[in-house]
Amino acid sequence: MSAELWKSAVNVLDANWSGDHMVPSRRLYPHQWSWDAAFIAIGLAHVDPARAWRDLRSLFEAQWPDGRVPHIVFDPSVPEGDYFPGPSFWDVPAHGSRPARGSTGLVQPPMHAIAAWEVYSRSASHEATEELRWLYPRLVKQQEYLTGRRDAGGGGLAALVHPWESGVDNSPAWDAAMSQVPADHDLLRRYHRRDLDVADASHRPTDTDYARYVHLVVAYKESGYSDLELAKRHDFVVECPGFNSILGAAESALAKIAEVVGADPAVHQERARAVTAAVVDRLWDEGSRTFRARDVRTGTLSPAHCVTGLLPLILPGLPSEYTKAILDEARSERFGLPEDTTLPVPSYDRTAADFDPARYWRGPIWVNINWLLRRGLDQHGFTGEAADLRTSMLRLVGSSGHYEYFHPDTGAGIGAGQFSWTAALTLDLLAAGG
Repeated sequence: MSAELWKSAVNVLDANWSGDHMVPSRRLYPHQWSWDAAFIAIGLAHVDPARAWRDLRSLFEAQWPDGRVPHIVFDPSVPEGDYFPGPSFWDVPAHGSRPARGSTGLVQPPMHAIAAWEVYSRSASHEATEELRWLYPRLVKQQEYLTGRRDAGGGGLAALVHPWESGVDNSPAWDAAMSQVPADHDLLRRYHRRDLDVADASHRPTDTDYARYVHLVVAYKESGYSDLELAKRHDFVVECPGFNSILGAAESALAKIAEVVGADPAVHQERARAVTAAVVDRLWDEGSRTFRARDVRTGTLSPAHCVTGLLPLILPGLPSEYTKAILDEARSERFGLPEDTTLPVPSYDRTAADFDPARYWRGPIWVNINWLLRRGLDQHGFTGEAADLRTSMLRLVGSSGHYEYFHPDTGAGIGAGQFSWTAALTLDLLAAGG
């Protein structure tokens, strides 16, 4: 099965390569997505390092002057009507070499330093070192934007201005904060949801969710995509444990990259410690012994048990008190590690009344999140659990295919087929062995 699975994953990536970047899916996601590019590069490193570096370069060529890396870089060859919200809707200004309407104004989790280090580790050479030299200052600028302009809560964490920035778009983690965002359904009469033309509506965010998403984009756009006084003027300002754990882990990766390119790793080591401390200080809920999203506007923690609460495990410096609590949460009936379920971890609490096994981030299994969880388990010494999770992911993809996400009870593939990050991370899991 391994040889067949390897070949099928390579075929997906070959089919989704678009000259200088990878699309997540030809029909549903025809442009370049930010954190997709990072996961994809990790897998590409095993079969085509040149494409891995090119994909990361292509993304960072669209970096804004303030340091933000847009969550979508638009391919000008794709017709405007093939994706909503498209470039005209975002209407971002031109800056230097970055063309007008070339991207969105939002960000996604900063997986890129982690990816760059992983690609380098698999293909260390003069060329790889030069790629790191090109990326390093841009990665630093990305991190400085997130820990600076986006520190809306003043506690050292990056705040999200839209659920799309989290990567886990319609997670129940945002429900409480999103309930305060206006849901103007007239917006959906003016703007057509292209996703429902190519995907099952029962698997996608609801119209009410989408109306709120569009409202937030319009408000942020009307501010000129400004991050000034976010907590006072923007309707959604939330600190996510998953996003900020990736932010901290990226600083640890940058410390390694700094040593290769001749920069000071101590700066990044200190920032990694600071982010880790802030995640614990602001997002740990002692009562439930788990990490939760914080609404910066109200200061309250989300009551939902979501898979993002497990992701602080990827922080190398997370104290054992918290790593053990995360393992307990992952083993609980809310999630269930493969030793009990035979399947990877779902995106939301299985015991919750609103658990939905088919709707996007409200229940289904995602390979990228489980890949991160496996990484965290392994680095904190939970090697048996990490090995089981790897086996369950490979078994799932091998039986169901390279889908965007999977049913948490049956393992059936859901969403887009021939999905790039599922294929790429399958290659990485196969290469890991053991």
